[in-house]
Amino acid sequence: MFRRNHQKPLNRIDTLIGAETVVDGDVDFSGGLRVDGTINGNVSESGNKPGTLILSEHGRIQGAIQVSHAVINGTVVGPVRAREYVELQAKSRVTGDVCYKTLEMHIGAVVEGKLIYLNEPVSFTDEDPAA
Repeated sequence: MFRRNHQKPLNRIDTLIGAETVVDGDVDFSGGLRVDGTINGNVSESGNKPGTLILSEHGRIQGAIQVSHAVINGTVVGPVRAREYVELQAKSRVTGDVCYKTLEMHIGAVVEGKLIYLNEPVSFTDEDPAA
């Protein structure tokens, strides 16, 4: 009767950016990426397989995020674009627009920007829906 028709994020973590790590530059990943540290650059999945980004409570990304699945509990300064699923946990702080197909937002999550629903399947080469 009540059936969710979206894919949950992958449970597997292939790459970890530790709490004391600072990455200056863009990050392309495949599979699962967990960020406990800081990334000053854009984060996107590489290849055609869906990727999952997990940003922990102490993690920070300053740049654009383009992934299939995102679970955010830290700070993002930049737009977030998830083709499938975004979960904004209680301590998440996003300064920028959030584009999503399925959104789960916990009490306490903050978005300083627009929430933009993607009703059609998109690729990252499509035009920006906010334009």
